[in-house]
Amino acid sequence: MIEILIVFIKIIFALIWLLTLTLYLTWVERKESAVIQDRIGANRASILGIRIIGLFQPFADAIKMIFKEDFTPSFSKKFLHDLAPFLSFFFVAITISAIPFGDFISIGGKTINLLILDINVGLLFVLAMLSLGIYGILIAGWSSNNKFTLIGGLRGAAQLISYEVALGLSLIGLIMVYPSLNLSQIVHFQGELLFGVVPKWGIFLQPLGFMIFFFAALAETKRVPFDLPEGESEIIGFFTEYGGLKWGLFMMTDFMEVIIVSCLLTTLFFGGWQVPWLATDGFHFPWGGEWLLSHWVVVLFQVAAFNIKVFFFSWLQVLIRWTYPRFRYDQLMDMGWKLLIPLSLVNIVGTGILMSI
Repeated sequence: MIEILIVFIKIIFALIWLLTLTLYLTWVERKESAVIQDRIGANRASILGIRIIGLFQPFADAIKMIFKEDFTPSFSKKFLHDLAPFLSFFFVAITISAIPFGDFISIGGKTINLLILDINVGLLFVLAMLSLGIYGILIAGWSSNNKFTLIGGLRGAAQLISYEVALGLSLIGLIMVYPSLNLSQIVHFQGELLFGVVPKWGIFLQPLGFMIFFFAALAETKRVPFDLPEGESEIIGFFTEYGGLKWGLFMMTDFMEVIIVSCLLTTLFFGGWQVPWLATDGFHFPWGGEWLLSHWVVVLFQVAAFNIKVFFFSWLQVLIRWTYPRFRYDQLMDMGWKLLIPLSLVNIVGTGILMSI
């Protein structure tokens, strides 16, 4: 019974973290685009007359979407049309269950791992759930019974297939270096030191793999410059016939994908919750000094380090979205099949040669 309660509490905390960050990522996007374009950005929402640089705007947007009219076109396939946004949302949201937020905490002599599902194939689980999200896009495009939404759905499927190959191949070299598919184990491997000084993070051992994974993951989020399924100036997008909360679910799914990609970049290439030279009892510096800390302070450092890294990569993806123009469709396909996939194969062969020396 206690184990079930612990899992339930972890699920609640993980969902609150994910949904809160998703809401405020919409604020970050609006403010960051405003700074780039020399505007003020969203700052009108207030509570009891109090306005703090627009921090209440995400809640105003959420209330608006919840109470906005839910319109379903008469020519659509209603059941599938209504189901599609929930499918996309569910398959992305469930991936958070395999992401480690920290190492462990000890309460009353009981050790609790700071993730929901500590499974041996955690990396495959996350990639599989992200891949299944495409069904929501395909169903939305087809069930809307609109040729433009159908084109958007087909573009989304073609883009996913093209970049999933590069995404998976980019991680082969990482798995060769860290022989595990368990995300917690991969983070533990990165806690070791190279030459006794530099943390054994994936970015140092797999720099080419990181670049390939980063670009492929950006394409997976379907945002500028890879937003071909949602090209407003071309086909409008697979969600053309949606409004209100269902449109909001598609939008939230996009932002959640940004967060999950940031979590994967942090976990696989930047040590996850690892802090350089921080062990379970405190800091042990390469030059011989040490700074011993209590267990709870160490946990605080670890969780804070994970969050800071995730916040940085989320901000970076928003910056890229507002900096670069959209690719043409042929450029998008060429980059996936003619550049990223060959580079992934080069990375695998190069990793094998270096490990055999």
